[in-house]
Amino acid sequence: ENNVITLTHFGYIKRISADVYKSQKRGGKGLTAMNTREEDFVEHIFVTSTHNNIMFFTNKGRVYRMKGYEIPSYSRQSKGLPIVNLLPLSEQEFVKEIIKVSKDEEHNYLLFCTQNGIVKRTDVKEFENIRTGGKIAITLRENDEIISVKKTDGNSEILIASTNGRMVRFKEDEIRVMGRTASGVKGIDINKEDKVVDCEVAQKDQKVLIVTEKGYGKQTVIDEYRVTHRGSKGVKAINITEKNGNISAVKCVNSNE
Repeated sequence: ENNVITLTHFGYIKRISADVYKSQKRGGKGLTAMNTREEDFVEHIFVTSTHNNIMFFTNKGRVYRMKGYEIPSYSRQSKGLPIVNLLPLSEQEFVKEIIKVSKDEEHNYLLFCTQNGIVKRTDVKEFENIRTGGKIAITLRENDEIISVKKTDGNSEILIASTNGRMVRFKEDEIRVMGRTASGVKGIDINKEDKVVDCEVAQKDQKVLIVTEKGYGKQTVIDEYRVTHRGSKGVKAINITEKNGNISAVKCVNSNE
């Protein structure tokens, strides 16, 4: 059956039947999806089948995998179970990205991006056999960590944004396919005081939504960002001021959304 999986910022995870969330009209109050402790919030939410494989990628470059039905089922109001009870996470290690993989998967690769601007593309088949203790998903360099993992089809474009308001756009095939333990190559050239905040897999005719740390948003047609090359400094995506703050997130959306 289809279930909704939620994971909070403080690491509480749960599974609940998708049927619990009934369809509502625009303007509806919605339903309480879960009760969270103070200052906690839902960070990941997605719908998947109980028999799909779910991969958990951590900031430390490791990957863990389990079936959908292995995630405990809880009531709608419950906050769930601490994920450290399911995955052998080390100190200061937390889940950064969750990827679901179905039997009829159309995406062939996983794209990794780190906060220091390193990218790597790996065949998804490299992650078919993962032990309970997890596996290395990418060999991180010193003082680096994963900020994004995305599924790709091999024919997409990559957008990488940094805190200082710059963004690089390049074709996915500029990143050669590497093994699971490879460390990757430079995706964007950033200064020492700067870091990457987000990475998106983009298609033509989409729009790019930028959100800053002080709550400002900006939406732009993707073609306004010219295609450059992997490892370049990119182009200015937004003017950074004291009023709006640095870039905190980037999302590619379809033109009709």
